Amino acid sequence: MRREKLIPYLLSVAAIACAPAAREPDVPTQATRSYFMGFSIIPPKPDLNVAIKSAEIWTKRADAAIMHLDVPWTLLLAGTSPEDVLRKDGIDLEHYYRGKHLRLVVTIDVTNGLARESESPALVAAHRSITEPAVQQLYRNYVRALVEMLHPDYLGLAAETNLIRAAAARPVYNAVVRMTNAAASDVRRNRSANALPLYVSVQVETAWGKLGQQGSYVGIDQDLRDFPFMTVLGLSSYPYLGGFKDPDDIPLDYYVRLRGSRALPVMVVEGGWPSGSARGVFSSSPQLQAKYIVRQSQLLEQAKAIGAFQLSFTDLDLSSFPKPVPAILPLFSTLGLVDSNLKPKPALSVWDKVFARRLVR
Repeated sequence: MRREKLIPYLLSVAAIACAPAAREPDVPTQATRSYFMGFSIIPPKPDLNVAIKSAEIWTKRADAAIMHLDVPWTLLLAGTSPEDVLRKDGIDLEHYYRGKHLRLVVTIDVTNGLARESESPALVAAHRSITEPAVQQLYRNYVRALVEMLHPDYLGLAAETNLIRAAAARPVYNAVVRMTNAAASDVRRNRSANALPLYVSVQVETAWGKLGQQGSYVGIDQDLRDFPFMTVLGLSSYPYLGGFKDPDDIPLDYYVRLRGSRALPVMVVEGGWPSGSARGVFSSSPQLQAKYIVRQSQLLEQAKAIGAFQLSFTDLDLSSFPKPVPAILPLFSTLGLVDSNLKPKPALSVWDKVFARRLVR
């Protein structure tokens, strides 16, 4: 570098070094919280060792874990028993979480989690559908085996049902209603699990009329009628996708309004706020993400929630994912409280302050 260019370069570096650090958002001082907190096993890249290293970090700042499971349609359709499926992929993780003394919450996803207008890619590839009674029976068998083998503390039988209803073909939504209600009846007939808390999750931004075409508040009355077995209300919330530019703009009754006067306990089973921007979709920063953790704690307190989960503890290293990467995935790639190299972001210390409150149930 030429000398005349070196001096302004050094001055600019000095200015950056002397600039005041971004202030961490204030976390209200409270002695207790009503909700357990946790994450899922999703790693930054498809690497078992990295997944374990990540889990060893986040399980120290959690009192619960969530398993968000796609129905293993390919194996079930090929004749593999649900018990064998869970022995291969489920039991070891459940034992790991129990060894960490964590509550276990399980959500079973019956459609396409990245495209609610579609069915599971595995079913589409097999030219099958959940509208078929035989496929619904496979799901019911899987639920029964999961309950008996994983012994979850809470069980979600479907995810984002109001978004499925809004986006998918009506026969697909009707199938979700039939199969989850039948599975709930199966669980209730199991004497050892008949008190297991059951839920489906609803998408909060959809309920507020903030996804897709901006509209008025919709609510979740239809979901409560269609899934009467619910003893817990599961929430999925990504407010930055609903048009909120600052976490402080989220109304304090954001969760409370959905429940209304009903006595259903509230649990956020997925959600978050990114630390990075997506061109043309939303703008964010690590500081806004940290503010969201504060605001989230306020929303949870208002709702007297019993649980709160982020599925992502780490950012996603999209370059390591099989190609093609789904176009929607970058919208969720920076939700982690650490980056893809497990380096902490400002939001992690805010999470830790909230987690330090004593859990009172």
